[in-house]
Amino acid sequence: MDSILRQDKRPATFNGPLEAGIRAVALLGAAFPQTYDLQRLVALDFLLVHTGDVGGPESLHPPTPHRSAELLVRRGLVEDALLLMMTRDLVQRQAAPDGFKYSAGENAVMFLDTLSGRYLRALKERASWLVATFGHHSDQEFRAVMRRFFDDWVEEFQHIEPSTGGKQ
Repeated sequence: MDSILRQDKRPATFNGPLEAGIRAVALLGAAFPQTYDLQRLVALDFLLVHTGDVGGPESLHPPTPHRSAELLVRRGLVEDALLLMMTRDLVQRQAAPDGFKYSAGENAVMFLDTLSGRYLRALKERASWLVATFGHHSDQEFRAVMRRFFDDWVEEFQHIEPSTGGKQ
């Protein structure tokens, strides 16, 4: 899983659709029977690898500057991941009055039970913690949580430049 080959034979990053798909299945499996929309899954996927930033277990991925920018590119990745996992009945998509919702598919439990590597066990543990901690928040409550952490990340990594137009 370190890297997979793209059709153009260049190695894909570790954070490709397969890995994101496994994270989505772990999140949806931990949340079952609850469903989430794409936007919530994007945010949960981000938090899943950065749990240490939100008071949880040690983060799976190392801290990097400008983590908040990850949210901007993550949507397409998570969407591709969900589509990939749907082809194997690991994720189900249902139409709801407020848009599409995703849940663990028929094969999700069996698939998750086969994941036994150290990283994958840690991933499942963090998915369970994340769902227990934030999974039942209303959309408004969850947005407030994300806004609070987003503001902290922006403040932490913001480069403050001295003013060039006036006295200091």
